[in-house]
Amino acid sequence: MIVLEACVDSVESAAAAVAAGAHRVELCANLVEGGTTPSVGAIERAAGDLGADVMVMIRPRGGDFVYSRRELAVMERDIEAAQTAGAAGVVFGCLTPEGEVDRDAVRTLVQEANPLKVTFHRAFDVCRDPHEALESLVDLGVDRVLTSGQRGSAPEGLDLIAALVSAADDRIVVMPGVGITAANIMAVAKATRAREFHVYTERVRDSRMRFRKDGIPMGRPYEPEEYILLEPDPDEIAAMARALTDASLG
Repeated sequence: MIVLEACVDSVESAAAAVAAGAHRVELCANLVEGGTTPSVGAIERAAGDLGADVMVMIRPRGGDFVYSRRELAVMERDIEAAQTAGAAGVVFGCLTPEGEVDRDAVRTLVQEANPLKVTFHRAFDVCRDPHEALESLVDLGVDRVLTSGQRGSAPEGLDLIAALVSAADDRIVVMPGVGITAANIMAVAKATRAREFHVYTERVRDSRMRFRKDGIPMGRPYEPEEYILLEPDPDEIAAMARALTDASLG
């Protein structure tokens, strides 16, 4: 089966993505920093309402992927909470200061997550040796790795993604992500022979607030205006889902 996974940062966005044709969602908070762990309430509602698998980001902060003992303890607890809340899987990535997979940390988190599915996220794209990292993840029992081919987007990283898919040989799923659109998803699929795709789409929706207090921002200056909301673009997701369905039927 070809799978379309949508990256979302709220329960409403998750529902919109699934309604548009996404088969699975990766639920995050704080996408401005690449995603952090969402609330237990968000996980419970998404897992209970969507009728689709919910993969939960387990990331205690933005920044790098070298975690302290305390941070790893937080991640273990968040995995336990996600499992209790009904998640189908968890998403995390841990590296050593030398840019290698932190085998001890990943092993501990995989064991904590069992029997949930485990995705190693784009920490993979900043590791030193992607082929060595892939073998480590296979050995550690990780189910899936998300990658843009160590480039700024999956369309730019097609050669490495294709090589990783070939090397994986059904031992682990290699899932392209970043920069995938309805216009290029079939080209990515054909070039890489991947069967799962991670996508992020957005469109602007105006806030329902009628009273608007000017000059009181709730975030950093570079963040969106307070009365602008970003949500998944259902037309874009539906177009990608149709393309993948047509390809699988063909």
